[in-house]
Amino acid sequence: MLTAHELIGFMSPALAGEILAFAYEADKPLYRTTVGAVAEARKVRPVFLERQPRSERHAAMLHTLTRPSMEMIAGNLIRAWLVKKQKAMLGDFLDALGIAHNEGVVEDLPASIDDAKLRAAVDALLAKYPPEPVAVYLQAFNEMNQANWPNLKTLLETEPRLQLGGA
Repeated sequence: MLTAHELIGFMSPALAGEILAFAYEADKPLYRTTVGAVAEARKVRPVFLERQPRSERHAAMLHTLTRPSMEMIAGNLIRAWLVKKQKAMLGDFLDALGIAHNEGVVEDLPASIDDAKLRAAVDALLAKYPPEPVAVYLQAFNEMNQANWPNLKTLLETEPRLQLGGA
């Protein structure tokens, strides 16, 4: 399973850029925190990054976010993007599994899920949404939640449509 900083590194540069751009446009406090953390990791002042053209700044930030030390920041970026921008996808997945949620956010996940139900839910997501955001969501879902479902892990490892980095 991929951790958040690994997800940033394995997803396409376009999707990683979209996630960072979403934070820039829709979640200024998260974006400022990310700039600060990246600046600290790069041993520069935040103003150094802020003065760069946004495309150059974002490329440097995304490169830095692939470091293991940036796991928490990368996780926050991915979670915010999923919960705020991909709410419909999260809801569709949880609805297909019959899991109660509040706009894609779950309080208690079951310890396991039926294989057929999981496969049907994943197939429904892949039919409705682009494969890469679905793969990022499912990777994050299985890694960032306390309920790691072995059948989801297997599906993420074996389903060609859910592979990152090769597309």
